[in-house]
Amino acid sequence: MFSRTIIFLLLFAGVLRASSQTYIGQRETVNFDKKQYNGGTQNWKIRQDAQGRMYFANNEGVLVFDGAYWQLYPLPNKTIVRSIEFGKDRKLYAGGQDELGYFAPGNNGQLTFTSLKNLLPKADQNFSDIWDIVAYGDDVFFRSHDKIFRYSSGKMAIYNSSSWLFLGLYQGQLIAHDEQKGVLVFKNNNWQTFIEKKDLPNGFYITSVCRFGENSSLVTTAKNGVFVLTGNQLKNWQLSGFDIGGQQAFSAAVAIGENNYLLSTYTNGIYQVDENGTVIEKISKKEGLQNTNVRCMFMDVNHNIWLGLDNGIDFIAFNNAVKHINPAVFKDGSGYAMVKYQNALYFSMSTGIYKFPVEDIADLSYAKNNFNVLAEGLSWHLSVVNDDLLAGRDDGMFKISEDKLLPIYNATGFWLFEPLLNKPGTNLIAAGNYYGVRLFERTNTGFIDKGNIGKYYESARFMAVDAESNIWTSHPTRGIYKISPDNAQVKMYTQAQGLPSTLNNFVFKIRNRVVVATEKGVYEYDASADRFEPSEAYKGIFGTRSLRYLREDPSGNIWFVQEKSLGVVDYSSSKPTITYIPELTDKILSGFENVYPINDNNVFIGSENGYYHINYAKYKQNIHPLSVFIRKVKATAGADSLLFGGYFGLVNDDNKQLPSNTRSLGYLWNSLHFEYSSPVFEGQSNVTYSYYLEGFDQEWSAWSKKTEKDYTNLSAGTYTFMVKARNHQNNESPVSVYTFTISPPWYQTIWAYLVYLILFSYLLYFVYQQQEKRHIRNQQKELLIQRQKNEEEQKQMAYLHQLELERSEKEVVKLKNEKLESEIEYKNSELASSAMSLVQKKEFILKVKDELQRINKSGKDVVETVEIKKILRLLSEEKKVNEEWEQFSLHFNKVHADFLTVIKDRYPSINQQELKLCAYLIMNLSSKEIAQLMAISVRGVEISRYRLRKKLQIPTEINLFEFLFEIQREIMK
Repeated sequence: MFSRTIIFLLLFAGVLRASSQTYIGQRETVNFDKKQYNGGTQNWKIRQDAQGRMYFANNEGVLVFDGAYWQLYPLPNKTIVRSIEFGKDRKLYAGGQDELGYFAPGNNGQLTFTSLKNLLPKADQNFSDIWDIVAYGDDVFFRSHDKIFRYSSGKMAIYNSSSWLFLGLYQGQLIAHDEQKGVLVFKNNNWQTFIEKKDLPNGFYITSVCRFGENSSLVTTAKNGVFVLTGNQLKNWQLSGFDIGGQQAFSAAVAIGENNYLLSTYTNGIYQVDENGTVIEKISKKEGLQNTNVRCMFMDVNHNIWLGLDNGIDFIAFNNAVKHINPAVFKDGSGYAMVKYQNALYFSMSTGIYKFPVEDIADLSYAKNNFNVLAEGLSWHLSVVNDDLLAGRDDGMFKISEDKLLPIYNATGFWLFEPLLNKPGTNLIAAGNYYGVRLFERTNTGFIDKGNIGKYYESARFMAVDAESNIWTSHPTRGIYKISPDNAQVKMYTQAQGLPSTLNNFVFKIRNRVVVATEKGVYEYDASADRFEPSEAYKGIFGTRSLRYLREDPSGNIWFVQEKSLGVVDYSSSKPTITYIPELTDKILSGFENVYPINDNNVFIGSENGYYHINYAKYKQNIHPLSVFIRKVKATAGADSLLFGGYFGLVNDDNKQLPSNTRSLGYLWNSLHFEYSSPVFEGQSNVTYSYYLEGFDQEWSAWSKKTEKDYTNLSAGTYTFMVKARNHQNNESPVSVYTFTISPPWYQTIWAYLVYLILFSYLLYFVYQQQEKRHIRNQQKELLIQRQKNEEEQKQMAYLHQLELERSEKEVVKLKNEKLESEIEYKNSELASSAMSLVQKKEFILKVKDELQRINKSGKDVVETVEIKKILRLLSEEKKVNEEWEQFSLHFNKVHADFLTVIKDRYPSINQQELKLCAYLIMNLSSKEIAQLMAISVRGVEISRYRLRKKLQIPTEINLFEFLFEIQREIMK
């Protein structure tokens, strides 16, 4: 019912990682202070329900934690809750000061408290604190200082004493500690003596009873240490180790296995002891606890430990399969490589080389902290080659013998070593270093340096040797290199030779084959084609994942690094499956990834600070079925209203929603808020959620870490909200559902439709009545309309007649206008002819002038008669010219409405030449044409225009033609 991973680190601050002084593996401890859970400081009891929620008896009420949210349920009188317990009826019983009762879900699924105090007589209703609650059979027992209450079949029985000190279970029996009588057992509805007071140590005060073997129990006390109770015989349990005091104040005991136990104290934290009473570990503030006053302790269903402290709550991932190894001797150095050699583990780090003796235990994370420093300084690699332990460091190549570093070659730094067997009986070692691959031969007397192989001078940090003794190296930015030791040939392979990219290629040897981890999956060398191809063996497993590291473990599983995440291809089943280790995401040593698997119980991973240890067999066992539940549903229209508080049925129940629990909401409550959670409580978490609202959504949502969802403005209908969770193993939880109905608005109800039908029927009847009245009115109107129609027709005929008369008149006017236009056109043509005639006459005058000038230039004193007659003939035509001008002016005035006359009347000083100029300007003749008609030069025309402007008194900004044209238009009007 649980997933092994959680979302603590994503939701809460305050995670403390301790550096244990006992074991090399450090557990993760999560601290919750009162600011996080929003409750009181002290926590007195802890329980867990069937769905996985955690419950805490707190100073301010009952705290509930579901993995994502904390919620506080106070008692009615707001007093301290000292104890809680689930009854057989699956209700959560709680007791406080002068209060006892149980929490159970109300109609809306929210926990509500029901007091049982009213079942007590008035005289017994004052009882101070309820310190213990025990469910025994069908009954529930409550212990206060001087009373034990038995709740059975709805009734309350009371057992008085001057001082009840303890109430609990021992080997299936209900026992109580009476300060005056000793330890009692409940039999036949009565308390009977079990251990007499005289047989108990002085000041004996039981705080807890815990299973110890099959027939015995551990009994912790507040003053006298720990005892073993067998039958009715108490025997002091001698504790030793870590300076533990036998008279310490022990608050609780929990069995964490067949032979190990946890003892909590009020002052010194927690001790882990074995079956012989030997303390093998102490957990206190140095190991991550908020404080050492532990008031209660609880082991959840995943065998992890919860602590109720004097100030806060702690969670210890006691069963976590991933632990951090970073003792003080490491000095927070980075872990580059490690190896097991002759019953010891050797760690190569940025701060030095360390040796750790291997104990004969299955899980080495529980080995005692006993590291030895062999050398300081940057150390890259450790490997066992031909039974020699070799170290590659920044200052050279060394052999480790008798805990000392013996130098082999120190001219450069070395990355790694691989055995190379190319000749029978010859032991060769290929050593990757800063400047290539160097070859060494191992002899009986030591190592012989055979120099670098070929002309290869790149840094050889990644190297593997294939079955043909070819050495393969890779450079993250240049590609893959193949080096042949026989002929020292070096060949480079890049994207042109089949690799998906020239960058980020890393060679490894997996299952006796050299493979390349690339940005697009695993590639292998095809010797026949002399190029790289995607590996058929791993294509279906890795696909096109971007890989940086590969390592095979003894079980045949393949550990890999994808980006900054660690995973493993598990071959233990019929089909390989990929399992990611999200606890180590972003914690591995990026760029120098290394995994050293000894066996399934011990896998070491280098990190930025020390190493991580994974008990992979336990890791797989801890992958529990995942569950998810809807913890809250609220209607958010206006003020929030809680619809569902997270519980179907009873508290300690795993029931589903029944049809009878389906809520029907008014249409105004059509906006809802859902909260959901998966109760997972260990390590880091990659739990994601997907939701689907049946009746609204088209498909399931994408996986997300969000633990809430809002829907607004839902239409009327029945909906089912479904949510499921998924962890990093791609395990999905069963779907949790909540069904609800949104009622239609009032205008869509049956009563509303009935009203609509009545209104529609009345509307039809009303329309019928109106139609009848309209029919009568229409008949009356028809007669009136017919009469009006006749009158309109007569008016229309008269109107048409009038239109015909007006049309005739317009036609006459049109004909007259056309006649006038014809006359104007005729006059214009005559005027144009006159103008042309004037032009010809002017040309005549010019001819006479030219003739006279010719005679004058001849130099004759006497002019011949013939010449004189010729000139007379020309001059005789001058009169006709003047007559033609008079004729032209007459026509011009007719066409232009006596324009010349008006000009003469308005401006008397104007002469005949200037009148001609006015006429020619109105005709829009050019200056050249005017000059010919007036027998002057073009310059003379300009001067005449200037004189005319002065006589007409025209301003300089007004055009002469526009001025004259404006006068003509005025006359024409």
